[in-house]
Amino acid sequence: MGDFDFLSVLRSELDAYGALLVGLTKADLERQVPPCAPWTLYELTDHLGNGNLWVTTAVQEGHGRNDKERTAPHDPASLHTWYLSTVDQIITALSADVATEAWTFSSLMPSTVGFWQRRRAHETRMHRWDAQHVLGAAEPLDPAFAADAVTEVFELFAPRMIQRGLAAEPVTALRLTATDVGRSWEYGPGEPVSEVAGAASDLALMLWNRVGVDAEGLEWSGDRAAGERVVKAPLVP
Repeated sequence: MGDFDFLSVLRSELDAYGALLVGLTKADLERQVPPCAPWTLYELTDHLGNGNLWVTTAVQEGHGRNDKERTAPHDPASLHTWYLSTVDQIITALSADVATEAWTFSSLMPSTVGFWQRRRAHETRMHRWDAQHVLGAAEPLDPAFAADAVTEVFELFAPRMIQRGLAAEPVTALRLTATDVGRSWEYGPGEPVSEVAGAASDLALMLWNRVGVDAEGLEWSGDRAAGERVVKAPLVP
């Protein structure tokens, strides 16, 4: 599950996202978020806040129903206040021991509070990137944390997409190499026929469809077409 204090990372990321909401106008909230099209920044915030409430229910009540989902207010100041209330709720829920049992959406990983600490830390960091992308310049992910995001894709989401019938098993293998942290991953059968190398942040953003396979900073070698087919399987929802 990685070597991070994911609860602390989550708290930091939730606060950082909340800070982006300060001073926004209704026009700002109506701006489109291309990586999450057709969502607006308002809808992205609604999604993140309701995700916080969903996980709170998963931990405290042991189910994944959205019967407590609420539509976020549209007024910018009220939206910020509402979002902060969801932050308080999820942090309270996830402050339990990491081994505490909790409902999760997958049988591929332990059904624990620790699962949610990690998952929501990555979810929130990616959506902070989305919001920053809309509002100005998006900051790259921390290299070590981005590497864990890549690991999570191959531990959880890629096999889950196959399990759900939303993607086919890869027919060739791809190697991804994070040049800034000295790590690599292989996905697919047999020896990799292609490789993509770059900073861990760029690799994570590529896997989550935030940047394209031809993004600056990514270097391909081998059978690039085969490698791109693996990436576009899709690997994530």
